[in-house]
Amino acid sequence: MSVALQVKPEQEKALAQEIVGTWTLVSYQVELQATGEFIDAMGDHPRGRVIFTKDGWVAFNLEGTGREAATTDEERAHLMSTLVAYIGRYRIEGNQWVTSVQTAWAPEWVGTEQRRTVTITGNDAQVVTPWRKMPNWAKDQMSRSIIRFARAQ
Repeated sequence: MSVALQVKPEQEKALAQEIVGTWTLVSYQVELQATGEFIDAMGDHPRGRVIFTKDGWVAFNLEGTGREAATTDEERAHLMSTLVAYIGRYRIEGNQWVTSVQTAWAPEWVGTEQRRTVTITGNDAQVVTPWRKMPNWAKDQMSRSIIRFARAQ
């Protein structure tokens, strides 16, 4: 379970202000807990955005490298393994954003809270998920995602 670091109220308020805006995906790596191995779960050139609004909404859409239009059910199913997308209300707690998921690519996420530890340095953000089992890679293994974003220009 991920726990927010002890953050002073002024630091929490600063993060709440800094996070607002549109962020472009730079990289998406997954660390496997059992081995410490890192994998590029979304390939070497993923694309995506995360958008935080001032009034507390977040829209998160990340896509793997080389996605192409599907023509079969099997191809459509494979596309689900190269996508992470959800929308919901968010709040800042310590050094984390917490999303109350309202819609998601993975139905089991709807109605859950998703926590992400975030560090913003200038126009760069590093996001780390808690350890968990993801529905689209490292099946039945505990993993965490380490995601880098740049503020969209």
